[in-house]
Amino acid sequence: MKVELQLSRMEDKFIINNIYPLYLYDLSEIWGHQTNRYGVFEEDDTRTLAEQNRVFDIWWEHPGVLFPYLIKVNDLPAGLAFVATSPYTPCPSYIDYYLNEFFLLRQYRGKGVGEQAVRQLIDKMPGHWELQTNPTNRNKRAQKFWRKTLAVCTNGDYKEELGHQQEHGEMLIFRFLR
Repeated sequence: MKVELQLSRMEDKFIINNIYPLYLYDLSEIWGHQTNRYGVFEEDDTRTLAEQNRVFDIWWEHPGVLFPYLIKVNDLPAGLAFVATSPYTPCPSYIDYYLNEFFLLRQYRGKGVGEQAVRQLIDKMPGHWELQTNPTNRNKRAQKFWRKTLAVCTNGDYKEELGHQQEHGEMLIFRFLR
C-alpha cells in the first residue's frame, strides 16, 4: 500500500470538500452533533455542502500558515490532515504546529495508513506539535490510535494531559517535539 501525504492546492480542494462531510458524520457519533434542518452538519442554517465548503477556503488562502493535506492510498483519496500555525491555533505560543483535523476513511483504518501519514507529516514539519481529541469513552478508538501512533513516531517521547478548550470543553491533549 502506497501512502502519500499531499499538500492540497486550491484546484484540488474539491476532493477534500467531498471527504469532509464524511468526517463530520463520523464525528457526530463522538460529539453527539445532529444535522441542521437542511441535513448539513452545522449549527447554523447552512443550506448546502457548497455553502459549508466556503468556510474552509481559509485553508487555501494562507499558504505557509495553514496546511490542508490530502492523504492518498495508491493514488486514491483516503483522508485529510489540516495543520495550523499561529495565529490559527488554540495552543500556547511555544507550539509550532497544531493538528487541527485528521481523518481517514473507514476502509483505511487499522491498516497502518494513519501511522504512515502521521510519520510523513511530522517528518515534513519538525517542531513542537499539539493535537487534541475528545476524552470520552465514545472516542476510545481515536485515543488508542493517537497513543500507539505517537509512541511509535516519537519513540514514546510525548506528553498527554487533560485540558480545557473554549469551544469543546475538556479535551485530551497530546504534545510532542519532532
